[in-house]
Amino acid sequence: MRILVVEDEPKVSSFVQRGLVAERYAVDVSADGREGLELAQAFPYDLIILDMMLPRMDGGEILQRIRRTNTCVPVLMLTARDSVEDKVRMFENGADDYLTKPFAFAELLVRSKALLRRGPVNRSSTMTVGELELDRLTQQVKRAGKRIELTAKEYSLLEYLMQNAERVLSRNMIIEHVWDQSFDGITNIVDVYVRHLRAKVDDGHIIKLIRTVRGSGYMIRAGGEQ
Repeated sequence: MRILVVEDEPKVSSFVQRGLVAERYAVDVSADGREGLELAQAFPYDLIILDMMLPRMDGGEILQRIRRTNTCVPVLMLTARDSVEDKVRMFENGADDYLTKPFAFAELLVRSKALLRRGPVNRSSTMTVGELELDRLTQQVKRAGKRIELTAKEYSLLEYLMQNAERVLSRNMIIEHVWDQSFDGITNIVDVYVRHLRAKVDDGHIIKLIRTVRGSGYMIRAGGEQ
């Protein structure tokens, strides 16, 4: 996997690059905002680690420009700013996660691996799987035109499944994405919520969209099980 690190502090970029290379990732590094944007637009990176404060072009503008042409690549922001407004702005501009400086490499690695496992994200407003439709802007879910009322966790679980349609998601992957990072529960909570979700999404329909992959986890697909 190939990662782009755009960071102008030599000590930070050096230890991040060394650590990622030691984990067997291919790593490109840029200390300049404009050059970083050019690299991001020229190569199909699996992950971009992007500092907010950069020469010639700041990270916020780079992120906005990346999202105009590439809505899928995961972006992890590095920032010295920790206000709620700054964090909200980063996510609104298309960031997937952020780390506040100073940070430990171990935390950066964990967050990077989580984004890489999740893979490219479909950021379009509406996602569909068969006759099931989820609108991210309104957070409304419909199947065959009929609205489905979901709790916040049920919605997050369904959104994650639909983002990764046709892909098997393990219980640990679901826990890491849908539940808070501090969640210390057992993974059978996933089974409970999948049952709740199935009752609302699949009950009463011949085609069952949410599928159990024995020994592996869950997936959603248009051709589901009857």
